Amino acid sequence: MSNRGLIIALVASATLNVFAAAAGTALLISRDKVEDRVELQSRAPRSNSPMQLVQQLDAGVQQRVREQLRAGALTARPDFEEARAARREAVALAQAATYDPKQVQALLERSRAAEMRGRARLEATSLQVLSTLEPADRQVLAQILSRRNHAKDKAGERPAEPAR
Repeated sequence: MSNRGLIIALVASATLNVFAAAAGTALLISRDKVEDRVELQSRAPRSNSPMQLVQQLDAGVQQRVREQLRAGALTARPDFEEARAARREAVALAQAATYDPKQVQALLERSRAAEMRGRARLEATSLQVLSTLEPADRQVLAQILSRRNHAKDKAGERPAEPAR
């Protein structure tokens, strides 16, 4: 084989190796991303979520309590939707070319007020449901009034922040 043929073979081999290394790196990176997504999907749901607590109640009252809590959540839904819309509008105004801090502040206050109305509705429904339960069931379901993660509290760790 001539020198020219060896040089061409060497360049072709080096090029092939670079492409193989790039493909291998891309494969490893994408595999890590897929594993991260699978891990996120397989995580246990939030501890002490209302529906998990309902499952711990006496079987005879589970369906009734679930329906009442769901109905209460549906009545609070417009408030939470208004809160999200006002917050989105505040963010958009804050990103605009002209910035009006008073208008942004007013939207944020409107968002907080709507969220508090929604929370108040949820709490009122919870109190109404709690008043219909036996003491043992009420003791289990009363945890829905807390905004803390009780599993971590009991372990002495800092409670989880609410999702935003």
